[in-house]
Amino acid sequence: MTAIKIYNTLAREKQTFVPMQPGKVRMYVCGMTVYDYCHLGHARVMVVFDMVQRWLRASGFDVTYVRNITDIDDKIIKRAVENGESISQLTQRFIEAMDQDAAALGVQKPDHEPRATNYVPQMLSLIEKLEHNGLAYQAPDGDVNYSVRDFPGYGKLSGKSLDDLRAGERVELNTGKRDPLDFVLWKAAKESEPDEVKWDSRWGKGRPGWHIECSAMSCDLLGEQFDIHGGGEDLQFPHHENEIAQSEGAHRHTFVNYWMHNGFIRVDNEKMSKSLGNFFTIRDVLKKYDPEVVRFFILRAHYRSPLNYSDAHLDDAKHALTRLYTALKEVTPDSAALDREEAHAVRFVEAMNDDFNTPIAIAVLFDLANEANKTKSAALARQLKELGGMIGLLQRVPQEFLQAGPAAQGAYDETAIAERIAARAAAKKAKNFAEADRIRAELLANGIVLEDKPGGVTEWRRA
Repeated sequence: MTAIKIYNTLAREKQTFVPMQPGKVRMYVCGMTVYDYCHLGHARVMVVFDMVQRWLRASGFDVTYVRNITDIDDKIIKRAVENGESISQLTQRFIEAMDQDAAALGVQKPDHEPRATNYVPQMLSLIEKLEHNGLAYQAPDGDVNYSVRDFPGYGKLSGKSLDDLRAGERVELNTGKRDPLDFVLWKAAKESEPDEVKWDSRWGKGRPGWHIECSAMSCDLLGEQFDIHGGGEDLQFPHHENEIAQSEGAHRHTFVNYWMHNGFIRVDNEKMSKSLGNFFTIRDVLKKYDPEVVRFFILRAHYRSPLNYSDAHLDDAKHALTRLYTALKEVTPDSAALDREEAHAVRFVEAMNDDFNTPIAIAVLFDLANEANKTKSAALARQLKELGGMIGLLQRVPQEFLQAGPAAQGAYDETAIAERIAARAAAKKAKNFAEADRIRAELLANGIVLEDKPGGVTEWRRA
């Protein structure tokens, strides 16, 4: 088998992947800040790194996959105040919504999903090490900041010099800092805001800065050095740059061996984001498109490439995925195991091992579908289904996909919804949690949101 090659953002080239421990992979991905519903940009992060961890496991690696949840942040605090609800109520609500969206898209749960608020002691310990190493200081305003110019490697991930960064628009101005480039590790509580969320520390009451959260969580769960760190392209600077400065500044050795960043989703050549107001929530898109179509749309582009969103592109993805499922409907796969020596499988593996090249891998699936149709070969149909499954596609009964499609809200009447809820309850009782998640995802795709209550009661509402 060919070796896996990964484009390492830090090295700016593809490199042969060699894990620190043979046969084991430790991977951390920056997750969501839970103050609103996830949009398609978040969907891309979830689907891309779900694909990566699936392929690593399919390649024989024992993977420990961590994707964090940021549940304390300025935006979260602001939204909770606006809504008149507690921070925990707000974050729990949107964590549940995120889980629903992820399940609908076929995203497997990470091995660990740490919440920042559970790791404050580890963050404080890390800040103490930075202070001891001369890289952190307390400013007159009470904040504890990172001294960027005292860390020689700052800028190596983004490729920016300190002078470039100093002149950049992203520089945060704060009179309490020794240098405008310095970033906050610990935000001092303000006397003017007595209800502010805060923890005790040796520097006084306060709360952690955003960047220190990921350094502390990844170190605690994966160790001071690990194999892969991933996230969206927008996190490369300043978030990931600051993670490197914190982690390497505290531990004085390499933090991460391979850095991976997925490209943006764009609308009219602009990055999709809440700040630009051009974003589409996952659940809004799922009202119009089957979740697997959305997953297929994301995977049909290379993870590092920009991905242009439009209904026309999703319509095209739907037609393409329909062709693959039609092939599986016309030719029933046999029950034999995947033949890894078969020509299509060899090409598929070569594509995936070349920096997770899903566009070429999916092209192989279409070649398989065409040949299976022409030859009526059950063995080729099996290859199609098994290879598709390695990246989370083509695992449904073909008729189910071909007849499903998202329905308009209201197409599921109360009787039909009750039947699906009962089927889900039966699946959970039988410990068939994959089927239970699939039914939840099916209902969500049709605008029905389930909410599990204490006592085993499940309520529903239209999204």
